[in-house]
Amino acid sequence: MHKNVFTPENSAMLLIDHQIGTMAWTHSHDINLVKQNALKLARIAKAANIPTILTSSMEDQIQGPLLPELEAILPEAFAARIKRPGIVNAMHHDGFNQAVKGIGRKKLFVAGVTTEICVTFPVLQMLDEGYEVQVSADASASYTRYGDDIALRRMEKAGAVITTVDQIISELAVDWTSPLGQKLVGILNYH
Repeated sequence: MHKNVFTPENSAMLLIDHQIGTMAWTHSHDINLVKQNALKLARIAKAANIPTILTSSMEDQIQGPLLPELEAILPEAFAARIKRPGIVNAMHHDGFNQAVKGIGRKKLFVAGVTTEICVTFPVLQMLDEGYEVQVSADASASYTRYGDDIALRRMEKAGAVITTVDQIISELAVDWTSPLGQKLVGILNYH
């Protein structure tokens, strides 16, 4: 197996600020598709038993709560979500930073809203700290397509792999006939 391949045993899932209010601000992508893909990532994490950290910023403000569907899919991760008080770079929040380090895995799948703010800065720090990062572009969104494109290019130039939910599913499945592959093919085709 290629050393850069992410597996359920060596990776973690970080879902950043998929909040009702925050998502309503984005216009770079079809927000229903972004939501569907974020929920697919949660389903992937559950099916493959991948440790997952959820975080939100200022839930009691206009950003609002995390998507309630995340609680239904990943109740433990939802209950343990890191509620940031407004710190832009989630890695600057001690609780989030310690949670990421506590998982003990160096390969991270990351998605969030907004790409250009809430995803870019923690990803750049994760890369600086030696993590390998795959950013799911289709489960992330920004205020504008222009801002989203620039953020993705910036992260890619710094060493992140820009990917999609379907690529993540396929990479983790390896073989559609395996037990995990059978679970993941159902998520791939889930709409």
